[in-house]
Amino acid sequence: MCRNITTLRGLEPPATADEIEAAAVQYVRKVTGITKVTDVTREAFDVAVAAVAVATTRALADLPERRNPPSTVPPLRREDVAARVAARQAAREVHERLHEQGVSHRH
Repeated sequence: MCRNITTLRGLEPPATADEIEAAAVQYVRKVTGITKVTDVTREAFDVAVAAVAVATTRALADLPERRNPPSTVPPLRREDVAARVAARQAAREVHERLHEQGVSHRH
Protein backbone atom coordinates (compact mmCIF):
# COMPACT_ATOMS: atom_id res chain seq x y z
CA MET A 1 0.00 0.00 0.00
CA CYS A 2 1.09 3.55 -0.61
CA ARG A 3 2.77 4.95 2.50
CA ASN A 4 0.76 8.17 2.20
CA ILE A 5 -2.62 6.47 2.57
CA THR A 6 -3.57 6.16 6.22
CA THR A 7 -5.62 3.34 7.71
CA LEU A 8 -8.97 4.88 8.62
CA ARG A 9 -10.92 1.88 9.88
CA GLY A 10 -11.07 1.66 13.65
CA LEU A 11 -10.22 5.26 14.48
CA GLU A 12 -11.65 6.86 17.60
CA PRO A 13 -13.40 9.12 16.89
CA PRO A 14 -14.31 7.66 13.48
CA ALA A 15 -12.67 8.98 10.32
CA THR A 16 -13.92 12.38 9.23
CA ALA A 17 -15.01 13.35 5.73
CA ASP A 18 -11.77 15.37 5.40
CA GLU A 19 -9.65 12.34 6.33
CA ILE A 20 -11.54 10.16 3.86
CA GLU A 21 -11.14 12.74 1.10
CA ALA A 22 -7.41 13.13 1.84
CA ALA A 23 -6.97 9.36 1.54
CA ALA A 24 -8.97 9.37 -1.70
CA VAL A 25 -6.78 12.14 -3.13
CA GLN A 26 -3.63 10.19 -2.26
CA TYR A 27 -5.03 7.02 -3.82
CA VAL A 28 -6.03 8.76 -7.06
CA ARG A 29 -2.65 10.51 -7.24
CA LYS A 30 -0.86 7.20 -6.79
CA VAL A 31 -2.81 5.19 -9.37
CA THR A 32 -2.93 7.96 -11.99
CA GLY A 33 0.56 9.32 -11.53
CA ILE A 34 -0.86 12.84 -11.29
CA THR A 35 1.08 14.83 -8.74
CA LYS A 36 -0.20 18.26 -9.74
CA VAL A 37 -3.74 18.70 -10.99
CA THR A 38 -4.04 20.94 -14.05
CA ASP A 39 -7.02 22.43 -15.87
CA VAL A 40 -6.82 19.50 -18.30
CA THR A 41 -6.91 16.81 -15.57
CA ARG A 42 -9.02 18.55 -12.90
CA GLU A 43 -12.48 17.27 -13.86
CA ALA A 44 -11.48 13.62 -14.22
CA PHE A 45 -9.33 13.81 -11.08
CA ASP A 46 -12.15 15.34 -8.99
CA VAL A 47 -14.67 12.77 -10.24
CA ALA A 48 -12.29 9.94 -9.36
CA VAL A 49 -11.61 11.38 -5.88
CA ALA A 50 -15.34 11.70 -5.22
CA ALA A 51 -15.98 8.11 -6.32
CA VAL A 52 -13.16 6.76 -4.15
CA ALA A 53 -14.38 8.81 -1.17
CA VAL A 54 -17.91 7.43 -1.56
CA ALA A 55 -16.61 3.86 -1.84
CA THR A 56 -14.36 4.38 1.20
CA THR A 57 -17.19 5.83 3.29
CA ARG A 58 -19.40 2.90 2.37
CA ALA A 59 -16.67 0.35 3.13
CA LEU A 60 -15.92 1.91 6.53
CA ALA A 61 -19.64 1.86 7.41
CA ASP A 62 -20.18 -1.72 6.23
CA LEU A 63 -17.11 -3.39 7.74
CA PRO A 64 -17.23 -4.76 11.29
CA GLU A 65 -15.38 -2.92 14.05
CA ARG A 66 -11.65 -3.54 14.30
CA ARG A 67 -10.34 -5.46 17.28
CA ASN A 68 -7.22 -3.28 17.43
CA PRO A 69 -6.96 0.39 16.51
CA PRO A 70 -4.64 1.46 13.68
CA SER A 71 -0.99 1.68 14.72
CA THR A 72 -0.51 5.21 13.39
CA VAL A 73 -2.35 8.47 13.90
CA PRO A 74 -3.85 9.90 10.69
CA PRO A 75 -1.88 12.90 9.45
CA LEU A 76 -4.84 15.27 9.69
CA ARG A 77 -4.99 14.54 13.43
CA ARG A 78 -1.36 15.56 13.99
CA GLU A 79 -0.87 19.16 15.12
CA ASP A 80 2.04 19.89 12.77
CA VAL A 81 0.18 18.57 9.73
CA ALA A 82 -3.03 20.40 10.68
CA ALA A 83 -1.02 23.63 11.00
CA ARG A 84 0.56 23.13 7.55
CA VAL A 85 -2.84 22.41 5.99
CA ALA A 86 -4.33 25.52 7.60
CA ALA A 87 -1.40 27.68 6.41
CA ARG A 88 -1.69 26.31 2.87
CA GLN A 89 -5.44 26.98 2.84
CA ALA A 90 -4.93 30.54 4.12
CA ALA A 91 -2.32 31.20 1.42
CA ARG A 92 -4.65 29.76 -1.22
CA GLU A 93 -7.46 32.06 -0.07
CA VAL A 94 -5.17 35.11 -0.23
CA HIS A 95 -4.05 34.07 -3.71
CA GLU A 96 -7.62 33.65 -4.91
CA ARG A 97 -8.52 37.09 -3.52
CA LEU A 98 -5.63 38.60 -5.49
CA HIS A 99 -7.03 37.03 -8.65
CA GLU A 100 -10.54 38.27 -7.88
CA GLN A 101 -9.25 41.81 -7.28
CA GLY A 102 -7.07 41.74 -10.39
CA VAL A 103 -3.94 42.46 -8.36
CA SER A 104 -0.69 41.64 -10.10
CA HIS A 105 1.25 38.89 -8.37
CA ARG A 106 3.68 36.03 -8.97
CA HIS A 107 2.87 32.35 -9.20
